[in-house]
Amino acid sequence: MIASLSIERNDAAVRTAAFLPSLVGFFFAFRLFSVLLSVRVVGAGPQAGAAASLALSFILFGVVAFNSVGPGSRTFASFLPVTSFRWVLVFLGFSGCSLFWSSTASLPAAAAFWSAIFCDTAMVVMLLRLGSIELTSAALMRGYVWGTCTMATIAWCLPAQSDLRLGDEEFLGPNQIGWECAFAFFLAQYLMRRGEKGWAIPAGFLAITLLRSLSKTTILAFVLGQAVLLVMDRSIGRKAKIGLVCAALAIVAVFWGLLSAYYDVYTNAGNQSETLTGRIGIWAYILNEALQQPWIGHGFHSVWKVIPAFGVFEARHAHNELLQQFYAYGVAGVVMLVGLYGSVVREIRMAPSGRMKTLFIGLMVFIIVRGFADTEVFDLSLPIWLIVPVGSILHEELRRAEVPA
Repeated sequence: MIASLSIERNDAAVRTAAFLPSLVGFFFAFRLFSVLLSVRVVGAGPQAGAAASLALSFILFGVVAFNSVGPGSRTFASFLPVTSFRWVLVFLGFSGCSLFWSSTASLPAAAAFWSAIFCDTAMVVMLLRLGSIELTSAALMRGYVWGTCTMATIAWCLPAQSDLRLGDEEFLGPNQIGWECAFAFFLAQYLMRRGEKGWAIPAGFLAITLLRSLSKTTILAFVLGQAVLLVMDRSIGRKAKIGLVCAALAIVAVFWGLLSAYYDVYTNAGNQSETLTGRIGIWAYILNEALQQPWIGHGFHSVWKVIPAFGVFEARHAHNELLQQFYAYGVAGVVMLVGLYGSVVREIRMAPSGRMKTLFIGLMVFIIVRGFADTEVFDLSLPIWLIVPVGSILHEELRRAEVPA
């Protein structure tokens, strides 16, 4: 009887400890819809949606900070041995300092957006400090996957854009939807590899939504990342691999009519600035601007409303991760990008062999390939907030492998 009560209390404590990380992860995913909901549902302006998203981020930060008061399972200093975490601190510090010289259209807005990125990372660190690295990270990922599934469900309900893709013409691009679905798919795979059940259906839904988004760069990067994972992962049998490939081909066959129609629109009536040829023009212009301040760049949030519109298309970023960091932070940005991704890759290589190591290799292939033709406005393709738990997980695995039995 006493043992049963003790087990029930422990289960309740685990559920309580997982709720807040799950809520944070859900928010990270669902806030993609903040501007669209503000305009199309509430009837307010896009600025109100962005302000509401920022306000919720700061409120959630306050909740997490209040919850983390007191002793935890580890100190903040315990994260410093993780190389990728130190690079995260460098990136946040430098990008924050760049506000002093940023060529932004609105310095208060830029400061608010940077503060939100800082709060995202700080929330994750505070949550990881309180409990198990693996359990907290898994809770974050669960929340993110469910948040993305909710977002994807709403995206399916929206009218198709003029070019047949998912999203909204003004406030939610198909590339954003496709990117989030592909990223959440990898997180769902992490949960499945932990032995958690019930994630195959959400993962399948995310993969189908990714294809329906018709986000070309993300789909290509996703296919390459998954191909590397399938080839390297010996824990998946040959029959299972063949079955997965056949299922993927079957889904493509179902959507073949849509893919053909989109190809016709893309080649005959598409926005030139959104094609590969148009992106080359954007790359050339931003590279020329970046060379004007090659050492420390133009600063945080220095593209939107600063770089002139390309016809009717206004670039929010450089559509290339390396070029974006070079433009924003100069040579220092290139060094930070190489340092961040290089440290994660090194931690993956040093980790003991296993299904998680293979998954993270596939994830990095996806991130790097996607970065050739797309990126994020403020963050990296591999979000700063996720680098902290990934680096911590790999560091813990390495530490356990080095401890003699």
